[in-house]
Amino acid sequence: MTKRERFMKFLANEPVDRVPVAFFHHFCGPELMEKGMELPEAFERNIEGHREALAVFDPDVIKVMNDSLMILPLDTSFVKKPSDLRKIQPPSVHSPFGRKTKELTQRVMEIYEGKDAPIYATGFSAIRVLRGSLDGMTNPDPRLPKWLAEDPDSVFCALDILTDTIIEYNEMLLKECGVDGMYFSVQNRNQYFPDEMFTRFVTPSDLRIMEHANKLSAMNLLHICGFTGARNNLELFKNYPAAAYNIAVYAEKVSLSEGRKVFGGKPVFGGFAQDGIIDKGSREEVREATWKILDECGQVGIMIGADCTVPYNIDDDRFNWVRDAAIEYAEKH
Repeated sequence: MTKRERFMKFLANEPVDRVPVAFFHHFCGPELMEKGMELPEAFERNIEGHREALAVFDPDVIKVMNDSLMILPLDTSFVKKPSDLRKIQPPSVHSPFGRKTKELTQRVMEIYEGKDAPIYATGFSAIRVLRGSLDGMTNPDPRLPKWLAEDPDSVFCALDILTDTIIEYNEMLLKECGVDGMYFSVQNRNQYFPDEMFTRFVTPSDLRIMEHANKLSAMNLLHICGFTGARNNLELFKNYPAAAYNIAVYAEKVSLSEGRKVFGGKPVFGGFAQDGIIDKGSREEVREATWKILDECGQVGIMIGADCTVPYNIDDDRFNWVRDAAIEYAEKH
């Protein structure tokens, strides 16, 4: 099977010759992350990292890592009360940030020219963009849940503004840049919002983004971000219309097969923690971990990956270890 054929059978819940493997990592260290607009060296490192990684591991699934740009920048310095959120102005696709995003994506895609693996671009939910601008996601700011309870219309307005802009970016990436699908990142880490509040106020913006992307591609993936072990309630996302779901099995403390039941038997991927065996284990330990995942969940509708991005300085040859283990497993089962 070609990589694309194998991947499409994974999405269709059909037998494959061996399961596909999909690990992703950033190419910029912490000092260069999200510095692409101000530091040319960050922007170039971001792009060239793909070329260097490809020389070591030819991926089954390609993801354009936008480390140097990443989250849609949003000025919220003037926001003192919830009604101020109505005035946010995210950068359009025609802004310098938008043009840089397009350039990065197109240049990375040139690196993978001739490869038959599907290519994805990363997208973030509106609430992730808003949260990131308010609290940076490291020390959760209690204002947003409070404002959502006090003045939901103003928060709704902000999410609508952001959703419209995210849809514009997704359309640019899918139609103008030619990626095959969006890798859409969502989360409600550690119940930042109570579940009922999340479903009522946040889910509509997520669904609007996904439904628009689904009109342009049938291959969009949902990444339920359990970065650094932060938990999500998978039930919040069970009706999100994705082609497959990335489950953070270590963060959520569920297996892939258990998580798959939440999503009605649709394809899922993951299985490894972000760090640990994947970046520190011996080749035999990586093989054993791969076989353990496949023993537990089988080889249909399953793709092996990790909870979230693995360490940025990992040796990409380790992904070959996982793929070799998957090939060996398929030969013996």
